[in-house]
Amino acid sequence: MQTEATLPPTGADISVDSSLISGKTIQGTKVFSPAGDELGHIEDIMIDAASGKVVYGILQFGGFFGIGSDTHPIPFGRLRYDSGLHGYVTDLTQADLEGAPPAADTWRSDRDWEKRTYDYYGLPPYWI
Repeated sequence: MQTEATLPPTGADISVDSSLISGKTIQGTKVFSPAGDELGHIEDIMIDAASGKVVYGILQFGGFFGIGSDTHPIPFGRLRYDSGLHGYVTDLTQADLEGAPPAADTWRSDRDWEKRTYDYYGLPPYWI
């Protein structure tokens, strides 16, 4: 668990001078709803080892300083960086996140869950 002093920076100012970005830079970046409401922040990213493609942003939301919060993997294709907000914007709402297929502890190796998740979010699966 992170304390207030060690929380990652929020609203990371991601350079638009390059198409490359560090995973460390993404961590802690805020995620906003279509209405501009803060939904949470990117806790981590998941990369497909075979292709090198970033496939999930692990969104942490709710709670207070990480206590009582939830994390939810969402396909990275549903996130768009907004330099004005210094964060990611998604067309997803809090209700959309809450209605997504729940991720069990084994979600990283559960292709059925991944298929349902990509279907839910309206994207083609990353492995196709």
